[in-house]
Amino acid sequence: MASVERPLNEVVFLTVAEVASVMRVSKMTVYRLVHSGHLPAIRVGRSFRVPEQAVHDYLRESYVGVESA
Repeated sequence: MASVERPLNEVVFLTVAEVASVMRVSKMTVYRLVHSGHLPAIRVGRSFRVPEQAVHDYLRESYVGVESA
């Protein structure tokens, strides 16, 4: 399921700490996801910003549910 492209002025960016809080993981885990390319991010100075929709998309794609047959 592809996300709808939004104008950049409407995109909400999260810090690594905010992403870690949303995902309930450590900041190091978020850095690993960013560096491995699993989570898109932009670099602002020495820090990263992750589009909020990218976090939701990653979680949705990573969801492990029980398939009913």
